[in-house]
Amino acid sequence: MKYSFFSFFLAVFLTGGAAFPAAAEKADRDKPMNIEADALRYNDLKQTSVFTGNVVITKGTTLIRGGQVDVSQDPEGYQLAVATAAPGKLAFYRKKRDGVDEYIEGEGERIEYDSRTDLVKFIQRAVVRRYLGAALSDETTGALIVYDNNTDVFSVDAGAKNASVANPGGRVRAMISPRGAPAGTAAATPPPTSGPAPQLRPSTTLNNSLPAKAP
Repeated sequence: MKYSFFSFFLAVFLTGGAAFPAAAEKADRDKPMNIEADALRYNDLKQTSVFTGNVVITKGTTLIRGGQVDVSQDPEGYQLAVATAAPGKLAFYRKKRDGVDEYIEGEGERIEYDSRTDLVKFIQRAVVRRYLGAALSDETTGALIVYDNNTDVFSVDAGAKNASVANPGGRVRAMISPRGAPAGTAAATPPPTSGPAPQLRPSTTLNNSLPAKAP
């Protein structure tokens, strides 16, 4: 199921899916893809590359890490990167949101990034987090999470393969933090939660350090 920004707060607790409002850096899709790895196998005829061993990909603000990443390129220059996690680990994805100090991070056993459609898929043991600066704001887990940079929509599906001792049904789980007060706005002092209100007594004498006023 898919949800837009306006339906997010109504839809996020439904079993079938959840969404984060997000607008990623749109310019990333046009940036060059830089890759580091322990080994590379390249096929010039098919325009495919297989990177293995601690693979790190950067493309603008986008960062992808995995044990192996298969990269293919179509005749128009768009890339498809498929990152597979090393045994016992998860592949990793991170991207900055447009115009704000916010980041989207995701993990999964497999991550697929398509620069043509600007879609990212997190497959199996998938988790996506949103950070405000360095502080975690929202987190969602599921069997499959699809993030569409064009429409700023997440879709999250549950699945039995995502089941665990804490979540035997493999259902979608979401944690959403409340939005804070705008920057520069002082928070109101909360009222006392319990106990009697303090009693004030009028002073009958002046402080010795202050001169007395003439009647």
